Amino acid sequence: MAAPIKVVLVEDSAVALEIMQRLIDSSSEVDVVGTAQDGEQGLDVIARTMPDVICTDLTMPKMDGLEFTKRVMTDFPRPVLVVSNYVHPSDVDNIFNLMSAGALDFFPKPSSGTSTDYEKLREALITKIKVLAAKAK
Repeated sequence: MAAPIKVVLVEDSAVALEIMQRLIDSSSEVDVVGTAQDGEQGLDVIARTMPDVICTDLTMPKMDGLEFTKRVMTDFPRPVLVVSNYVHPSDVDNIFNLMSAGALDFFPKPSSGTSTDYEKLREALITKIKVLAAKAK
């Protein structure tokens, strides 16, 4: 079996960070190797862990997801998946700006919390991470 895909999570909400970490850690194919609460911390974590894929929020203090994505592409080019409440299909401007900065894909944060919803989210999130990691190789 191949080594797990290394992922760094950058998210300012402790609750959202915990949920995403649990969803990802439930797969043997993906491993969270670091977390950060803003883009500045995220760059430090990336430099230390050299992940295969980065998942980031859009709205964060100190350095938002757009600026963070630009810096990642300059300093540590690798796939960025933006996980946010502001990347639904109707958020065209945000999606366009993030894609222009180098983000490869988007994943809306969960809006409800039933166990079936989380199972669907888990599968979709892990699939996106696996696709992005494959593109990077």
